[in-house]
Amino acid sequence: MIDRNKFFKKVLKICLFIPLIFYYGKKSYIAFDEGFYALQARWILEKGNWTIPLWWDEYVLDRTNGLQVLIAKSQEIFGKNLFAAYLPTTIAAILMLIITYKLHEEFFGKNHAIVSPLILSTTYLWFDYSHLATQDLIYSSLVTIGVFSLVKIKKHKSNFYILLFGTWIGLAFMMKTFLVAVPLAALTPYILSKRKLLFNTFFWLGLLIGFIPYLIWTYSINTYLDQNIIFYLFGKFNFLSNKNDSTNPFYYYLWNIPITFLPWSIFSIIGLSSNTLENKNGNEKLILIYFPLILILILSIFSTKTPYYPLQISSILSLNSYIGIKYLFSSKRYKSIVIFITSRLIPLFISALVVTYIIFFKSVLNLTIKENIFIILGLISFSIAWSYIKDTSNLKKIFTTLIIGPYLLTALLLQSGLFTDRSRELRETMEYLSSLDILKNQVIKVDKRNIGNEIAQSKIIRISLLTPNLGDGIENLEKMNPSDLAWSNLSSKELSETDSFQIIYDYEILSPWKLIRKNR
Repeated sequence: MIDRNKFFKKVLKICLFIPLIFYYGKKSYIAFDEGFYALQARWILEKGNWTIPLWWDEYVLDRTNGLQVLIAKSQEIFGKNLFAAYLPTTIAAILMLIITYKLHEEFFGKNHAIVSPLILSTTYLWFDYSHLATQDLIYSSLVTIGVFSLVKIKKHKSNFYILLFGTWIGLAFMMKTFLVAVPLAALTPYILSKRKLLFNTFFWLGLLIGFIPYLIWTYSINTYLDQNIIFYLFGKFNFLSNKNDSTNPFYYYLWNIPITFLPWSIFSIIGLSSNTLENKNGNEKLILIYFPLILILILSIFSTKTPYYPLQISSILSLNSYIGIKYLFSSKRYKSIVIFITSRLIPLFISALVVTYIIFFKSVLNLTIKENIFIILGLISFSIAWSYIKDTSNLKKIFTTLIIGPYLLTALLLQSGLFTDRSRELRETMEYLSSLDILKNQVIKVDKRNIGNEIAQSKIIRISLLTPNLGDGIENLEKMNPSDLAWSNLSSKELSETDSFQIIYDYEILSPWKLIRKNR
């Protein structure tokens, strides 16, 4: 009976995450970056080129093809569908939740271990990128595995975890190249406390194993290039290191991380602060405090700053949120004010937000009835759940009441399609076009001469992914054969100046792109 109860509890814990991870409705890509990678994966399958990332018939040499190969291989095995395209990210998301659970056990024991992964899964940043077909969640999962292996090495001195620590580095390099140096630098205090690790044979064996995919790829691609691929990758790193469109002030992460880590930001900050002040275990401090703080400092110095770079410390911030909640609700000094804020002010704020949304924004935003209902229900559920937070010494009740609100909001947001069907209107338009007899079995080429600006590029990426029979990119429309179809972003005036082309479809949602046919 005891074994059955334990089994049932484990199954229940697993089932808790299903509404936060899986969505079975229709999906669609955004253009950057997931649409770009998905299009490259499509070309891998259609052209049979598993080595060089492509942009139409041109080489893209500023990145590895690790993610594109994963998406293509997944679609090769499970079919050319969006579920298969997102599967690498989904697996990484599940793995990151499991490792967060295991880290909680290592630091705080098995008590309340489910809390930290639930916090992680309901943070905006993690939840958003766990439903994007990009490398960021996969890379962050690998970093988390690296952190976990270090913790296990320190406590158990296992050769397996030494091997694992070496392996994640090469795999992470295949995802984000030189960015892997950031978590390694942030982990330096911990690594130095275990200096013998660097002289262990299993570490170097793991390092070699991890770099095998990169070494095979670089060997294959170099036969096509005039110089080693590492120079092209370093060129991208050099670009990101200097001023560019993603350059932000030094203090960027001081406000960005608290926003993207909502609704647990304040608890995480309190957790970091309380850990700093208390006389905690030195190894615990190195991971829970110094690792995230050093990483944020390094990222702040780096010129390019994006919301998703801190994703790699989101598991550690979740652990700190757990500490912060436990500290605040166990404190005689702060408990009453925290309960007042969480059970009164925040529900009041959310209720006001719902009313404001219904009055001012519901008619402005082009959302479906389902999306509107799920957003409103999610916010109301959050507000009601937190209004039940009471003054109690039972931490389990506090954790349950705190988590159920964000959990319901996050689950409803996912099932609404807002985080999965991100280009709904464009998808619906392309589904309609694809159903027409005139387009069935017709190859549609793309006029690639004027894809320079961001809007045109964003649209053509998504249009191309939704085009059933995508042809080649062409430089000269005049070279098309009669009756050939193509996507072009030439203006109607330019196309009307010659009777060689006929505009077949010109929808506002597809603008500036039009479907044209060569007449003669």
